[in-house]
Amino acid sequence: MDSKNTANSITISAVIPAYNAEKYIARAIDSVLAQTRPVDEIIVIDDGSSDKTADIVRSYGDKVKLISQPNAGVSAARNTGVLAATGDWVAFLDADDEWLPRKIELQTANLKKHPELVWTTGNYDECLCDENRRAPQYPPQKIRKLLKDNDYFDSYFTAWRYSLWGCSDVQMVRRDVLIKAGLFPVGQKIAEDIDTWLRVAYLHPKVGFIAEPLAIYHFDNPQSGQLLHGHKQSHAAFIQRHYGLACQQGMLDQFKPAAAFTMRLWIRGMLFSGNKDEIRQLLNRFPELFSAGYRVAVYGLTVFPSLTVRVLHLLSKVIRVLKLRRRVTRRPPKGGR
Repeated sequence: MDSKNTANSITISAVIPAYNAEKYIARAIDSVLAQTRPVDEIIVIDDGSSDKTADIVRSYGDKVKLISQPNAGVSAARNTGVLAATGDWVAFLDADDEWLPRKIELQTANLKKHPELVWTTGNYDECLCDENRRAPQYPPQKIRKLLKDNDYFDSYFTAWRYSLWGCSDVQMVRRDVLIKAGLFPVGQKIAEDIDTWLRVAYLHPKVGFIAEPLAIYHFDNPQSGQLLHGHKQSHAAFIQRHYGLACQQGMLDQFKPAAAFTMRLWIRGMLFSGNKDEIRQLLNRFPELFSAGYRVAVYGLTVFPSLTVRVLHLLSKVIRVLKLRRRVTRRPPKGGR
């Protein structure tokens, strides 16, 4: 294992899934080509685009390998890229986002310093660029305190509880580990990326972490990685399945607080969209993960869901106008899911 991380042996494949990304794909590719530590190959998977995505990728010539496939969703596209990659390591980038110049350099240094690691992730900037708003997902100085002068977490679940799960743009994972973990879940529309990182964490909980932002996560294109032929899936079923997986690996105690944190985030989003049925399903199915006070409060908010939606949107608007929110977040959706 350690030989994979020696100074001269790290080979990295950049994998970029793309669906109708003609407005953004050049920016993504250019950010990979601008790395201070170049990757060994760039693979773009055109997932059934109907625009000029493939033509733009071809314009880069042999700098980029293009793979075209019928639309099957972002998980299937990533899997195609992983299986086609020749590098020992895979670094992911969504077509509408971009890497910062030292991303690969910093992560490679992290792996060389800790040759036992099989994956590394990090902080990133969130950007509503049309509103000229950009900020780190988590303040770097606070991350350094959490890391306690290290550049890794002993457990990915510890990072997860602080919302430091790392978006796909900052994940770099050993290719063989991804394959052993089962790759990305094709057809799943709920947390497909987190699903994968959890399965990696069950096998290898220790993860490298870079406190300074490594990429820019753009909120401009909510249709990125769209799956055209999925079906509605249950958040409760996702948590229940990972309950089983965590139990099999003897990691249920680590999983539970992370799962509770994630469900609170989901419930918040569901309150904005008035999805009372699934909120109640989560509360009823996993009562041990929520305090009695929290359950009562959330149940109260679901009694008149339309009123809750209006009030929450009004509060969100006031917070935006007064600039009380430090983080950059996409405006909450109106209406149903």
